[in-house]
Order: sequence, then C-alpha cells, then structure tokens
Amino acid sequence: MKLKDRILLHVCCAPCSTAVIERLQEQGYDIKLFFSNSNIHPAEEFNKRIDEARKIALMLNLDLIEDAYDHDAWLAHISGLEDEPERGKRCLKCFAYSLGKTCIMAQKIGIPGFTTTLTVSRHKSSRDIFSIGNTLPGFLAMDFKKHDGYTRSIVLTKQFELYRQGYCGCEFSKRRAI
Repeated sequence: MKLKDRILLHVCCAPCSTAVIERLQEQGYDIKLFFSNSNIHPAEEFNKRIDEARKIALMLNLDLIEDAYDHDAWLAHISGLEDEPERGKRCLKCFAYSLGKTCIMAQKIGIPGFTTTLTVSRHKSSRDIFSIGNTLPGFLAMDFKKHDGYTRSIVLTKQFELYRQGYCGCEFSKRRAI
C-alpha cells in the first residue's frame, strides 16, 4: 500500500484516538499525533490523559508531539463563556483553540493536512467542528463517528486497556458530569 499524504492528528484523548488512527491507517495516511489539550483540568487529569496518549503512540509506533499545557491561556481564551451549557459557545471556542494550535503545529513541521479525533465522539457535533476547521488552512473534515467509529473506539479502548475519562476535560464539563 502506498502511503497517502502525511497528516497531523489532533488527539483529544487516547480512547478517541484509537478508532481514528485505525481508520486513517486503513486509508494509508502517514500519521503524526499531536496532543494539545490545555482545556483539561485539573493538571492531574491532564497528566493521566497525556500518559495514555504516550501509551497508544508507543503501542502503535507513532510519533507524538506534546504541546505545552497552559490552562490559564485556555481560560483566557474562553473567558466570559464559563456558564455556557455543554455543546454551547464555550465548546466552540475550545474547539477553535485546539484546532488553531494544531494548524500552527502542522505548518511549523511541514505537514500539509490535519484533522482531529473530536469528531469520533457522540458528544460532539462534527458539523460545528467542521465549520471551525474549514476556516483553517490544511484542515481535513473527517467525520469519524460514521461507520460506528465511536463504538469501535470503545472496543479498542478495552483492548488496549486505556483509561477512559468521565468528562470532556474542562472544569465546566466536569461540574455537569458529576
């Protein structure tokens, strides 16, 4: 199989990345992972999630780029939207933050295209993610929910014995999950 273009994959978490990586590999992409999730709170939760991203990268022999954790910068980015409901304006700003960082990293390392694992989640609107991503050069709109992507991620998460978190990541989504 001839490899397609290189692609930078924004990894929101290791469980969501499993089915996405599998699908991209089946399509022949040369994948590099990018963990950029300054929305995650508290720092201990961030550390759990980045450790799992490292684990999946090692298991699948993929390179992982780790963005610096800067929760204060993320809070400043979503300032004024703290009381928004889940799937509201705060989430859209959060997606824009992560996709923007991914776009910058793709350009920095010379990878022509990027996408995100966010679209595998049944809790996220692919249409919303696409509307944000399509404003960024190199974004590839891929809906990983299709063809049972979310269900496959659950199967693979169990197979790889990955930690699966109970909330999206930020303190605001955690409050609603409790």
